[in-house]
Amino acid sequence: MTQPVEPDESYLRAVAAATEKAVASAEPLRSAHAGADEALLSEAERWVTGHRDDLLELSHDLHAHPEEAYAEHRSVAQVAELLRGFGHDVEVGVGGLDTALRTSVGSGGPHVAVLAEYDALPGIGHGCGHNIICSAGAGGFLAAASVAERTGGRVSLVGTPAEEGGGGKEHLARAGVFDDVDAVVMLHPFSHDIAAHPFLGRRQVEIVFHGVAAHASAQPFMGRNALDAVVATYQGVAAMRQHMPSTDRIHGVITDGGKRPNVVPDRAAALFYVRSAEPGSLQDLARRVESIAHGAAGMTGCGVEITWDHNPAYLPIRHNDALAARWAVHQSRRGRTALPRGVVPDYLTGSTDLGNLSFRKPAIHPMIGLGDPGLSLHTEGFAAAAGSPAGDAAVIDGAIGLALTTVDYLADGDLRDAVSDEFETAGGVLDVPNYFS
Repeated sequence: MTQPVEPDESYLRAVAAATEKAVASAEPLRSAHAGADEALLSEAERWVTGHRDDLLELSHDLHAHPEEAYAEHRSVAQVAELLRGFGHDVEVGVGGLDTALRTSVGSGGPHVAVLAEYDALPGIGHGCGHNIICSAGAGGFLAAASVAERTGGRVSLVGTPAEEGGGGKEHLARAGVFDDVDAVVMLHPFSHDIAAHPFLGRRQVEIVFHGVAAHASAQPFMGRNALDAVVATYQGVAAMRQHMPSTDRIHGVITDGGKRPNVVPDRAAALFYVRSAEPGSLQDLARRVESIAHGAAGMTGCGVEITWDHNPAYLPIRHNDALAARWAVHQSRRGRTALPRGVVPDYLTGSTDLGNLSFRKPAIHPMIGLGDPGLSLHTEGFAAAAGSPAGDAAVIDGAIGLALTTVDYLADGDLRDAVSDEFETAGGVLDVPNYFS
């Protein structure tokens, strides 16, 4: 048999059926706050619908010219061109990142940052739909900016490169780009409309074992096998999975297994992604992985080097429900039902560097559906959907949602108080750069 056995889809079908039933009966989030005056909201909405073609042109252009993390030079130039075309001053290269961008309108008072991502995935382009994130973010900023002088406060668009593993938002945060921001809003395309969907924290660990080379036939007793240490680590991680919280994930690959079968490998290495739903449990899971690696080194007589997070660690998202409820209200005017968390299974998720900002500032990261509940992120099918009419609808509806939620925050002091109180009750600001040190 030369082909793999295809996975059985029975469980997947059962989950899909249960999810469809839960979605049909779910109630959207409701807001206890009035938000901005309807006249302001309607004007911002009309701005988006009136400039639909400009926003979709940007989305289609990004989709057709995908660029990977920290190489998004053409993409950021296209965003800057759009913004300058509407009279905004744009700074490209903020925070020490060549492909980061910022523009702002207003001064004093509350300050909302709308975020735009535009990096793509190797091989499958915008299989995470960042062309939608970027175009909706740009549209949301431009629409909110068109009425911002009547709300007071300030609105910014921040282009954040390298979400796909590079941790662009964390680098920008450490450079002070968000220091004067009070709240952060962005969206993400998905299979369903969800006001607040959990994303896991993620750390990366490279484990390198150093053994002693020897002839594997003539003098194997003089060797210390680094590959055995890697295999023991891999098996130790596999055994640990039974004893992890159901929300957690760990997956790895062997990146170096030696050079020739007749030489005992004196070097072998593995790379693991460690994910968890809470910052504290992510710390604990990381410690357990380290213990496994040290145990494997002791078993095999090898030395071990453990290196965490060549790029910044990602924290899970701390959602702000008061702000997410305003998103849900505004999506209803577009004919969408933004579901509360828990309706769509929580384990259908990944990780994002927006989590790092959400422990510094109140933040939302709602999911906007592309019309197919069977879509899966990071696939060719998702990339196709991101450039389809369903993707176009998400750009327009998403831009309106971001604009109106931003205007609400700027205009409604009671909403701002509720957002701030919720953030403080959840634990307030976390020292993200030093959390795992």
